[in-house]
Amino acid sequence: MRALYLQHVPFEGLGSIEIWLQSAGCEITNTRLYESDELPEVDEVDLLVIMGGPMSVNDTTDYPWLVKEKEFIKSVIDSGKPVLGICLGAQLIASSLGADIYSNSVKEIGWFPIQAVRSDNKALFQFPEEAVVFHWHGETFDLPSGATQIAASKVCRNQAFQIGANVIGLQFHLETTPASAQAIVEHCAAELVDGEYIQTETEILAASPELYHSINGLMERVLEYITRDNC
Repeated sequence: MRALYLQHVPFEGLGSIEIWLQSAGCEITNTRLYESDELPEVDEVDLLVIMGGPMSVNDTTDYPWLVKEKEFIKSVIDSGKPVLGICLGAQLIASSLGADIYSNSVKEIGWFPIQAVRSDNKALFQFPEEAVVFHWHGETFDLPSGATQIAASKVCRNQAFQIGANVIGLQFHLETTPASAQAIVEHCAAELVDGEYIQTETEILAASPELYHSINGLMERVLEYITRDNC
């Protein structure tokens, strides 16, 4: 399986996703949008992973490559291939399908719980009733047409959504490792201001190995779910 990930800044890479892709025998390539890499043809991709980044999907003047990136994402979704979007990546999926992206009422940065949103469709991906996960976002989005909400949090309603059988957008980061948490703290420290849902650098980096193991295991479940018909 040919896995492509779209990278928006050098310090937000695959994290624990890389381990899963390697164990699944995937051929891994990446497009560095921040270096103006060219996007491949859709038929060269079997799995698309869209990473996070500090910019907004609406910042097309400062980051003109966002326009082509959203067109590419929509084309991959329309092709029926598995797609995973993380934080900015989830917002890009939503935006590429016509949904609005805008500031959330508060920023959510650090380790906070999400809750599963159940529906009558038992074929949807099932999150635990509650799970503590890693957040770093100040924007949110409306659900795109055809999407089903599958997770929420106290201060951000649309934390995760699913489209069809193999497209999932996550507002939070399940791929986070101690190294990737350290990297985002170093590069985005200016955002760690006083706020009810903004933890300090010390609180963020004090997460236990068990917590990383928990979110990375949940990330594996998501990847297995969206690729189950492609492996």
